[in-house]
Parts: sequence; structure tokens; C-alpha cells
Amino acid sequence: MITILCAGSRGDFQPYIALAQRLMKTGKHVRIVGNKSFESFITEYGIGFFPISADIESLNIDPKVLEAASTADNPLKMLLAFNKMKAYGIYTTAEYYEACKNSELIIYHPGCTIGYFAGKQLGIPSVLASPFPLHKTKEYLSVVMYGKSKPTAINKKISYTMIQGMLWMASKSSLKSFWKKQFGDLPKDFGAPFEYHNHSNQPALISCSNHIFDRPKDWNPHIHQKGYWVVEETESYTPPKELVDFIASGEKPIYIGFGSMSMIKNHTDFGRIVVEALKKSGKRGIISGFGKPTNLTEDIFALDSIPHTWLFNHVAAVCHHGGAGTSAAGFTAGIPSIIIPFSNDQFAWAHRSYDLGIGVKPIYSKDLTSDHLAAAINEAYHPDIRKQASLIGEQIKLENGADDCAKVVLNLINQIEERDV
Repeated sequence: MITILCAGSRGDFQPYIALAQRLMKTGKHVRIVGNKSFESFITEYGIGFFPISADIESLNIDPKVLEAASTADNPLKMLLAFNKMKAYGIYTTAEYYEACKNSELIIYHPGCTIGYFAGKQLGIPSVLASPFPLHKTKEYLSVVMYGKSKPTAINKKISYTMIQGMLWMASKSSLKSFWKKQFGDLPKDFGAPFEYHNHSNQPALISCSNHIFDRPKDWNPHIHQKGYWVVEETESYTPPKELVDFIASGEKPIYIGFGSMSMIKNHTDFGRIVVEALKKSGKRGIISGFGKPTNLTEDIFALDSIPHTWLFNHVAAVCHHGGAGTSAAGFTAGIPSIIIPFSNDQFAWAHRSYDLGIGVKPIYSKDLTSDHLAAAINEAYHPDIRKQASLIGEQIKLENGADDCAKVVLNLINQIEERDV
């Protein structure tokens, strides 16, 4: 059995679902470990699930801490938010460790570093699987500083120290407490384990397209970045007839949705701004996650949620908050991006799309107005951006990230089995 340790929001789980699907196709039994609220989401794909009982509601986490983590718009704020969140990890560490037992291999999200240490303690190989480039390189800034700082040699070094440090900080205290209570002494290599994945029997996997951030040449050969890990839907999606009719009734609309960001305190006015921007731009739109704004027109269709893999193939451009998964879906669809970053790595995807010519200049959420958004919408229809977005989208579609990374895992298992014969 292969055990995948995961953490985060629904979007964070999707790449790991994709990886699990490809491993299961080879006959492997796979289960994902995560917050109990994701159980139905995971099991509907036929994937096993190990629920972590402690969650945001049961732990009564201070909403202000969650808001700070979701709106950290510079590296210092990110660091402080991660520092505040670390106290809650102690409730989940023991359960993640229990989930690792009796596994043949552990795959872990960088926010679940217990996977590395549990693997060593239990004699089980572990694989780091990250939804973004994480390892040190001299070629570009990490995703917590890309677009926010000048890419000097010292800044690049600092940026990777920062992203690895934040991820380690989120689990260090709880892991240390659990380990001392359970085993007495800390492991000799107790520290951020990300750079430990540098040999064939302990590889690292990255879910990112090489056409967005090219795999750095100074990475060790056991860090595998093969493309995005895309979920294979179990059934073809059937959209509402009203939506299909709306799309067919005129020029291709633009999609606008900010995911969970639209629900954060002080952001409740976004629906009105979005509708006003669409009116000013003269474009048709599909908006998601804003409820039913009172200023809707017949050229704007409002919905709660919809699979991006379906919708993004039926719109002219996408406007969103810059989550890694949503950004990947937009880039893959080959349509222009308008990214309104709020926090963390969202700024990196926003600036990267602009640098690659597949998106417009980012509008930071604090600067969002209907005039700024209307201008960005019109800019997204520029022929050069549309052409470049289409070109890179076609290149991304030629990658087989989840399949190729699953092969790395299977080769490791075969290597271990042959060695043990």
C-alpha cells in the first residue's frame, strides 16, 4: 500500500488525487491521508482515505489566524502567519504517523514533513511530492518571492531559505514534541528534509509544467518535474442547460472567480466590483463564488462552482486569485489569464503569467477596482497574449506529469523489491 500524506484546501489535494489515479492504474493500492472533511471528495475517485480527525472546526482555530494566513501579501507576513499556525499541528502529527504504518512507500506534501521522519523510523522509503518548485536553485526566485523582489543572487538564496523555512516551521514544533514523547531522542538529521531527497531511493516529485517554470539545470537528477498532475474525472461533466445556452448565445464569455478568497472578511464587495468591471469592458462573463449580485445583467451568468477542466475550455479568458491549481488549469486551457493575487504563492503565478506573455499585468487584491479590472479584461483580448497563451497551452498538454512521476515511484518500489530478493 502506498500512503500519500496531504494537507491544505481542496485545490491542494487535486494533484495528489491525479498521482494516486496513475499509481492505481498499475494495480497499486493507494490511500490519501488528510482532513476528515475531504473524505467524500477523495473516495468518489475510488481512492482509499485515512481521515485525520482534528480539523479547523474541531480545533476551534482563531478565525483571525486563518485570515492572516490567507491574506499574507509579503514574505514577512507569510512568515508570521505560518508561525502562528504551527501550534495547531501537534493535534495531527500522531495521526499522520499512525497512517504511515504498514505502508510500502510514503509520499508526502511539503507541509507534512512527518512523512520523511516516519519513513526513516519505520524503515519505509519516502518521496517528497510538492505542488510547486521547492528546491534551491540559482536560476529563479522561489514562489514566495517571485515578482515581489529583484532576482539577485542573494535574494534567490534567501527566497529558498524562506519557503523551506516556513514549511518546516509549520510542522517543526509539533513534530519535535511528538517525537520526544514517542521515542525520547530526536533523529540525528532533524531539520527541514526537502534537500535530503537527492538520491535514487529517495526522490522528489514536482507538479509543475516545464513551460511555466523550466526545471532548473542545477537541481540534482533525482528531483523530477515532468509537468502538471491533472485529475482524470470519473464521469464526463454535464453542465446546466442554462449555462450551455448562455455560452452559446453570444461572444465567448470571460470567467471570473476568486475561490475561497471571495469569502474572506472585507472582501464581500468583490461581486459588485466584478459586475461593474464587466459592464465597463463590454464583455460577457461567467462569475463564480459571489452569490447573486444585485447589479447582474443578461450578459453575466452567476454560479456557485463548476469544474475548471470543463469550463475553461468554453471561455475566452480566466480571471482568478492565482491559486496554483486554478493557475495550472488556466495555463493548460491555453487562454489568457488575469490574476488578482491575495497572498503567498499567488503572486508568483500572477507575475509568471505576465512575464511569459500569457497574462496581463497583475492587479493586487488591495488595488482592485472596477476600472482596473475592466482595463485588464480588455487587455486580455490582445492578439499577442491570446496567441502566446494558446501556444504554451498546447505545449503543456504534451506533458504527462502525473504518469511520468508515477513511473518514478514504481521504479523505486521495483528497485527496493529487487534489492531485497
